Amino acid sequence: MIREDLRNVAIIAHVDHGKTTLVDQMLRQGMTLRDNQVIQERVMDSGDLERERGITILSKNTAMHYGGTKINIVDTPGHADFGGEVERVLKMVNGVLLLVDAFEGPMPQTRFVLQKALELNHRVIIVINKIDRPDARLNDVGDEVLELLLDLDASSEQLDSPIVYCSGRDGTASLDPNTAGEDLKPLFDTIVDYIPAPEGDPEGPLQMLVSSIDYNDYVGRIAVGRIERGTLRTGQDVSLCDYHAEDLCQNGRVSAIYQFDGLKREQVDEARAGDIVAFSGLETVNIGNTVCDPFEFDPIPFVKISEPTVEMTFSVNNSPFAGRDGKYVTSRHLRERLMNELRRDVSLAVHETDSPDAFRVLGRGEMHLSILIETMRREGYEFQVGAPKVLYRTIDGQMCEPIERLLVDVPSDAVGAVIEKLGRRKSEMVHMTPQGDSRMRLEFLIPARGLFGYRAEFLTDTRGEGILNTVFDSYAPYKGEIERRTTGSLIAHETGEAVTYGLFNAQERGSLFIGPGTDVYMGMVVGASPKTEDIVVNVCKKKHVSNVRASGSDDALRLTPARELSLEEMLEFLKDDELLEVTPEHLRMRKRYLDHQERAKANKRRQQAAEQAG
Repeated sequence: MIREDLRNVAIIAHVDHGKTTLVDQMLRQGMTLRDNQVIQERVMDSGDLERERGITILSKNTAMHYGGTKINIVDTPGHADFGGEVERVLKMVNGVLLLVDAFEGPMPQTRFVLQKALELNHRVIIVINKIDRPDARLNDVGDEVLELLLDLDASSEQLDSPIVYCSGRDGTASLDPNTAGEDLKPLFDTIVDYIPAPEGDPEGPLQMLVSSIDYNDYVGRIAVGRIERGTLRTGQDVSLCDYHAEDLCQNGRVSAIYQFDGLKREQVDEARAGDIVAFSGLETVNIGNTVCDPFEFDPIPFVKISEPTVEMTFSVNNSPFAGRDGKYVTSRHLRERLMNELRRDVSLAVHETDSPDAFRVLGRGEMHLSILIETMRREGYEFQVGAPKVLYRTIDGQMCEPIERLLVDVPSDAVGAVIEKLGRRKSEMVHMTPQGDSRMRLEFLIPARGLFGYRAEFLTDTRGEGILNTVFDSYAPYKGEIERRTTGSLIAHETGEAVTYGLFNAQERGSLFIGPGTDVYMGMVVGASPKTEDIVVNVCKKKHVSNVRASGSDDALRLTPARELSLEEMLEFLKDDELLEVTPEHLRMRKRYLDHQERAKANKRRQQAAEQAG
């Protein structure tokens, strides 16, 4: 049976191309919101971190009505580190809206998400967004998207994908690049006409693939997915099975069923094949499981999620200030929290280590893991993490490393500095394209470890005007040594409170990360040195008091304002012998060995081991 009253579609795009803003207008014009209903911008970005950073982190479901058709919409992340969120929800839909910025055109993540949609043989509607930009390149961008489809071996039907020209901010759409639209009806008509209606036998045995997991304090775990076959009813007995785990066989009962309608979840008694629903009642359900009839086991293959490329070590905080801020501080708390994250995030992996207090956490990139760190600290967890490292593989007997496709958009006068710095990091230039207005677009293939610590340099070299985007490309043979950082660290000499006099003397040795009144401990990183070696400074040193004072001795000391680092900047700054202490109130960088003599001995042992290996 074909559900002509239903369409299931996902919106995919590169970060900042306007997906969530367009969804706002689709909901408002789709008779889902009242005309006088006040909603915040980017209403689908409901998480605190999403709103603070202006990015979508988790895929979310909503629905709107157009004529007699219900359109289920999945809003997906655009950042490459959250590609796992996109991969797993594409199984729920029958087609995608590929959003492309009218000036920037296809970007690295555009290629990644489009490739995943084409692999599932989804129909594609090309939406060129932000056509009201004064620098819009509508015809050129349309040609670039078609070239991308050719590069990705799209089928003849996918090459004939319709193009819709939109302004998500103004809520207009048009099929003609030279004519501005008045509303989004051309987009809605294209979705209804071009995206195929879901098919399935509502009378057959139940079959539903779980693509997402939510949690509610009152009802527990909530499974989200599309019903492929049969009908799901409240109180129905069901079984869980898994295509990739044949020994999984668990029974349960559906306690409540919800369908998405605008910003709400409406509870219903039953849902049929083709519907995207959420239901509760099965506490052990996980992403990738198939919910089926107890007498008809028929698991659905789950899409293969791209594997992690970066790892970090999460461990119990053992600094002198441990336990001051955190609510959850033990290894048991840390382990339970990381294992719970595995149930929701399919692109994450956690491995035990030789130490019961430390865990290897594998993710898609620094941003992926930094969001997990920030979420955990806001929940009251206290722990410490090591510097990010790439995951190597042995392919045909040769050690290989992950390679990223890097796309930078920079002013023309900064091209030389960018190429020089990236050349030192073993990059290979693929394309160079003029963008007009004295700007150039450069595309590189670069080892993932070559990007660690580069963003700050990039912003300095481009005077803050550069745009940098990356996406995983492939594994390639090891490219050789890359110097992670060209600066050393300023290390606190003793435990105490930083004072102005000590900081004034220390700032001559480099740039400081702390100000007066900051509690520090021996071995804590308090700044960056322009030299490659670390320097120990005494920021707690007070001015010698004497009863003989020269003229001007009491003049106020002038301190250079401290350089405040974000969580991502601290992770990029870390060297292999440093750790980041994470608490709900503070982020502190520190040396792995706090005692200066122990650290000197460890460095000597490391140098001897390197000489023997060489």
